[in-house]
Amino acid sequence: MLLVKSQYRIARRLGAGVFEKTQSQKFALSEANTKKPRGRALSDYGRQLIEKQKVRFTYGLSERQLSNYAQAAFKEKEPSVALNIALEMRADSAVYRAGFAATRRAARQIVSHGHIVVNGVRITTPSYHVRVGDVITVREGSRTSPLFAGLAEVNPESGRAIPGWITADPKVLRAEIKTEPTYNSIDMGLDYPTVFEFYSR
Repeated sequence: MLLVKSQYRIARRLGAGVFEKTQSQKFALSEANTKKPRGRALSDYGRQLIEKQKVRFTYGLSERQLSNYAQAAFKEKEPSVALNIALEMRADSAVYRAGFAATRRAARQIVSHGHIVVNGVRITTPSYHVRVGDVITVREGSRTSPLFAGLAEVNPESGRAIPGWITADPKVLRAEIKTEPTYNSIDMGLDYPTVFEFYSR
């Protein structure tokens, strides 16, 4: 499937990491071959806006959703850690991290269409917050869907490892939240303190 042009433009502006489809060598080479005109250094506002947009597009959030998450996290002792937990432990993100979907967008659709069960209860809300100890499975009636075909096989092209805070078994379409995710700006590629600067203006 060809990359949507709007996603390509956004990824060129914000960085390849905002969309899974642009996290590729092909995209990196395309960027390297593209001549970029030199411009003025970004203002503080411009830098903050870009970081905020990176987070928004990475998780597929509306402006209001991200603002609400950021404001709630800012009240916590460690705002960046709290924001990371809130975003990573959304049901759609957890389904993506568990390897049940190739992209967060696909994971969001899988959840909203009722294919996912948490602790035996079917959910349809992508923003549903999973917790430590929760068991995520694919609904019995959905297991033969083409959406989940081939999950039991290792995809060498994906290059995406399941994070340590989740254990997942693609063969039985089951995952468990073992602990809360940790935050490291380098590993995540997302600068949450700068996002808080944006919302603190």
